[in-house]
Amino acid sequence: MKAIKPKDDKDASKEPQLKGIVTKLNSRQGFHLQLQADGTIDGTKEEDNSYAVFNLIPVGLRVVAIQGVQTKLYLAMNNEGFLYTSEHFTPECKFKESVFENYYVTYSSMMYRQQHSGRGWYLGLNKEGQIMKGNHVKKNKPAAHFIPKPLKVALYKEPSLHDLTEFSRSGSGTPTKSRSASAMLNGGKTLSHHEAT
Repeated sequence: MKAIKPKDDKDASKEPQLKGIVTKLNSRQGFHLQLQADGTIDGTKEEDNSYAVFNLIPVGLRVVAIQGVQTKLYLAMNNEGFLYTSEHFTPECKFKESVFENYYVTYSSMMYRQQHSGRGWYLGLNKEGQIMKGNHVKKNKPAAHFIPKPLKVALYKEPSLHDLTEFSRSGSGTPTKSRSASAMLNGGKTLSHHEAT
């Protein structure tokens, strides 16, 4: 079989080509995951909360970027297991989407896991609707279980190439924290602008 020559990259990058979904992520703990205007990540019970709507953008095989529709911020997990928000798409924004039993879905960091056991670090909400450290969430517990409720199918641009280039040019070297002044760790600690850069 002959390889098909791809179209000019410059043309391709202008057009949204990735089919993803606009969705709510309903936690088994009884909350909708939400990403608030100030970057706080937690759970809400409000059905019509616009901060609980996410873009699930495919960035690999069963790998997604999770982006708040209202804030345009990405969910990310750093090397300590803390969840935070980032204005830029980085490797820490990649989550493996796995279907668990009973059709629940888990989201684990593509970059980090337990060194000795190899156990994944998961997105999780506790019974109070607070975000948990990824390395404290077990995949067989309700905290890690979500059911996506798709609202519509959408086309997205590839988020990685342009944003990653911009990010690396900033000279930060390590993309563990967002450059945004509103970066949040675990929905509780606000990073000052100095810390966030």
